[in-house]
Amino acid sequence: MHRNEALFANEAFYLAFAEGDFPAMEQVWSQRESLVCIHPGWSALLEREAILASWQAILGNPEQPKISYYGARAVPMGNCVAVICYEELPGSVLVATNVFVEEGGRPRLVQHQSGPCGSPPEKDLASGRYDS
Repeated sequence: MHRNEALFANEAFYLAFAEGDFPAMEQVWSQRESLVCIHPGWSALLEREAILASWQAILGNPEQPKISYYGARAVPMGNCVAVICYEELPGSVLVATNVFVEEGGRPRLVQHQSGPCGSPPEKDLASGRYDS
């Protein structure tokens, strides 16, 4: 998988997140591989069903704050590509890792983890950004 494909898939992930689009979020995640999802402050979710249920709850929450991301960088790692980026929420910035593998000719998410970032870098608009 090429870095640009992973960056495009990362953009699709954040677009689904920002738009509250559960069917799109469901399509981003792998259907065949082992999965890991760690939301800030949550225990690790390792089952597809539990991960999708968590996203359905998050995306369906009318109080969910708007999110944007910036600073996306793709790092090839064997047969996968990790995308590291910064999630911006009102009053905080989180650092996130999203790992993609190729499945059915498309990049699919197998791991998402985000947590607080005490000293985030300045926004670099040239590296990729999506505002909700």
